[in-house]
Amino acid sequence: MDQRVFLARLAGTSVFDPNGDRVGRVRDAVISRPSSNKSPRVRGLVVELPPKRKIFIPLSRIIEISAEQVVSTGVLNMRRLQLHSDEILGLADLRNTTIAIQNNPIKQKIVDLAMGYDTKSKEWSITSVFVKGINSNFMRRTDNTLVPWSEVKFGDKLNSSTEAENIALQISQMRAADAAKHLLTLNTELRWSVSQDLDDETLAGVIEELPEDDRVALIGRLEETRAVDVLEEMDPDDAADLLSELPPETAATYLELMEPGDAEDLRRLLTYGDYTAGGMMSSDPVVLAPDATVAQALAAVREEEISPAMASQVFVVRPPTDTPTGRFLGVAHIQRLLRETPSTAISAVLDTDLAPVSPGATLSEVTRLFATYNLVALPVTDDAGRLVGAITADDLIDHMLPENWRELKEGANG
Repeated sequence: MDQRVFLARLAGTSVFDPNGDRVGRVRDAVISRPSSNKSPRVRGLVVELPPKRKIFIPLSRIIEISAEQVVSTGVLNMRRLQLHSDEILGLADLRNTTIAIQNNPIKQKIVDLAMGYDTKSKEWSITSVFVKGINSNFMRRTDNTLVPWSEVKFGDKLNSSTEAENIALQISQMRAADAAKHLLTLNTELRWSVSQDLDDETLAGVIEELPEDDRVALIGRLEETRAVDVLEEMDPDDAADLLSELPPETAATYLELMEPGDAEDLRRLLTYGDYTAGGMMSSDPVVLAPDATVAQALAAVREEEISPAMASQVFVVRPPTDTPTGRFLGVAHIQRLLRETPSTAISAVLDTDLAPVSPGATLSEVTRLFATYNLVALPVTDDAGRLVGAITADDLIDHMLPENWRELKEGANG
C-alpha cells in the first residue's frame, strides 16, 4: 500500500473540480459490505453539495485524494445517494461499532477507518481500523490502537438485517411527519436503535416533526459530531428552535462545532422571540440578484430540498445574496416566471408591492398579512432594508397551533 487516508480526517475535506472551483465536502465513503477477513473495497465518496444534497462520486472520477483536498474529474451525477444492498457507509455504519480482535480479550470500539491504495490492483480498500479498548475495569486505562482489518471480528451484525435496520428502511421511505409518528410508537431503546440507523438527512426531518421533549432527548443521546451533522441538515428555523430548548452549554458546544456560516445563521435566529417574524422565519429562502434570468430562477426553485411554499417565489436583492443580503428589491412569483421567456431578467417581472415585515413583527400582525393578501410566503427585512429571511404559510401554521399539537390524537379538540 503506497497511500493511506483516515476516513474521519477525510470527512469535511473540500472537493474541487479540475479548475480549482469548490464542489462540496466529503462526508463519508461507500464501501462493500464486510465479509470474512477480506478488506472491504472502497467504491466511492459521499460528497455534500450546496444546499446539503449528498451524492455519490465513484473513485474512478477522483483525480487526487488526501486529508487536505479531494480533486474530481468534474463529472458529477446529481442524483441523491442511494446505497445498494451490498454496500454500507464506512463512518456512519462502522464508527463506534463494538468489535473483537484476535488474541485480545478486551472488546474494542472503532474510532476511525484507514483506506489504503494498492498500486497493483489500483483499488482503494479499508486496510485497518483505529480502535479504543472498552474495559469494564474503570481503573485501567486502554489505549488507541491501529489494527489490521484481517484481525477484526464483527460477528453477524453486519451480515444480517436487524429489526432496527428494517424499521429504519421503512421510515426512510415515509413522509417526515408519518415517520416521526411511527418512531413514537416504538419503545425507547428500539427508537434509539432505529435513529442510529437513519442517515443524517432523514433523521433531521424526523426530529423536526417530534414533540419538544422527544426531540431534545433524541438529539441529546447522539454523539456531538453526529448531533451537529443532523442540526446542519435541519431547516434553520427548526434547528434554532431545538437549540433554544437545549441546555445553554450544550447549544453553545454544538454551535462551536458547526460550519461557521451555519452557526452564524442560527445565532442570529436565536436572538428573536419565538412568536415574532424573526422567530418564525427561515434564513435560507431562494434568493437571486436582479440580473439573474428566468431560467436560473426556475432552476433554483426546482431543488428537491425546497418546500413548495418556499419555492412559490424568488426573493430578489442586491448582492450579496446570502442572508443578511444586500437591499431587498422585491419578489418574482413562479406563476409569472412560467409565462416569460427563459432569457428574461427577473428584474423585469418583479412584484414590488409586497411589503416586507421586520423581525420584530408579532404573530398576529403576520397572520393578518397572510390572510389579507392570500400570501404563501412573506419577506422579512432588517432596519437597513436587507433580507434576513422569509416566513412561509407552514411556518405560520406551526406557530398558530397549540404547542403540544403533535401530541394530540387525531380528532381531539385542542
